[in-house]
Amino acid sequence: MKRFLLTVLGTLSLAVPAIATAAEPAYVGVKTCTKCHDVQGESWAGTAHAKAFDSLKAGAKTDEKKKAKLDPAKDYTKDKDCMGCHATGFGKAGGFAAGTEPGGAKALGTVGCESCHGAGGGYRDEHGKAEKKLKKDGQATPRKTLVAAGQNFDYERACGTCHLNYQGSALKGAKPPHTPFTPAVDAKYKFEYDKAVRTKALHEHYKLKGSFEGEPVPKVRAEFQKTAKDIPE
Repeated sequence: MKRFLLTVLGTLSLAVPAIATAAEPAYVGVKTCTKCHDVQGESWAGTAHAKAFDSLKAGAKTDEKKKAKLDPAKDYTKDKDCMGCHATGFGKAGGFAAGTEPGGAKALGTVGCESCHGAGGGYRDEHGKAEKKLKKDGQATPRKTLVAAGQNFDYERACGTCHLNYQGSALKGAKPPHTPFTPAVDAKYKFEYDKAVRTKALHEHYKLKGSFEGEPVPKVRAEFQKTAKDIPE
């Protein structure tokens, strides 16, 4: 009888399909983003964020490393404690892997587009669909469509994840590995989002086409759009 029950239960377990879990959107890399957003990509390429991985190399940023009690002669390009903030999507689906070429097929060895906007594997197609819809019907797509597909609009939180990830910071949920570059080390590491986003750390902003509408509207977007440039034809 016991053997019979085990057989029946085993058969039932095979018959019941496994509950599917939604996979996290994968990182697609700067090169994919800039196929369409080329002018933003050109602007971003001249920023410190684009060169963030280089600062991990031996001999780079020697004074800063000494202040933070890091060895300036050491190569940190494979240090897992550094990858989360000096590369894109480290440890996540499609993200940067330690030891890989930073400028490889996806160019993820940077603080790139998806460091702020989220992994593009889920929402990049939504952008194309929305643009076609706008051209065809003159209708905008709800921005919530992008949120559901994984695009991030909380840029302040995205910035703070690295710049404020130290003990005693204003960031809720700060956790190891903490950044060694804190205001206690040098006042220049005091991070204030509203001031930081007005610097040249970001890409140039261009006028949006209006493909999306509604909440969430990112902070400072309206301000940027007042002075945004036209996208070159």
